[in-house]
Amino acid sequence: MPYLKIQTNQELNEATRQALMKKASATVAEQLGKPENYVMVTLQTAQNMLFAGTDGPLAYLELKSIELPESATQALSDSLCTLMAQELDIEKNRTYIEFADAPRHMWGWNGSTF
Repeated sequence: MPYLKIQTNQELNEATRQALMKKASATVAEQLGKPENYVMVTLQTAQNMLFAGTDGPLAYLELKSIELPESATQALSDSLCTLMAQELDIEKNRTYIEFADAPRHMWGWNGSTF
């Protein structure tokens, strides 16, 4: 049920893309205490993006999940910003993250909802 969308202006080779998505999936599962087999990650690279008036390395992330506790967003922000810094060499102050808590009845899966 957690869904992480990563957008960046960086171009990445396939090996780097796959490694980043796997690390991001594991990070989200661990931080939220949810099984990784429910985590979905998408990665959009080489996007036309500008932050603070420059096109230097940057990332925008969206994390949506059922029962996303507000108390977890600080640690998630730190973990995900650190991941972007380590894997993509993006400074933490060049990453925005939008968190969204999805009600169970508004999240569909397997022909039903949660």
